[in-house]
Amino acid sequence: MGLNNNDIFKKLRVAHKLRDEDIVKICKLVDFDITKSELGAFFRNEDHEKYKEVGDQILRNFLNGLIIHLRGPMPKKEQGTTPKKKYN
Repeated sequence: MGLNNNDIFKKLRVAHKLRDEDIVKICKLVDFDITKSELGAFFRNEDHEKYKEVGDQILRNFLNGLIIHLRGPMPKKEQGTTPKKKYN
């Protein structure tokens, strides 16, 4: 019995001490809109009637947003110049 996407989402939420508002903001960093009510459905028990499974796309977008949230945006690459390797 392995972890499903809901379990992973819950564990990341607890590990990073995130509230619903934080998760909504993190998802917006990658232009992914999610509501607090949707989050509530993801964090319910599996046998609850309003329980909803976290899809791969939702988890992927949250993880990409979490990377930006923790590390900052990826620096822009300079156009037309490629760094040359130095050999000693």
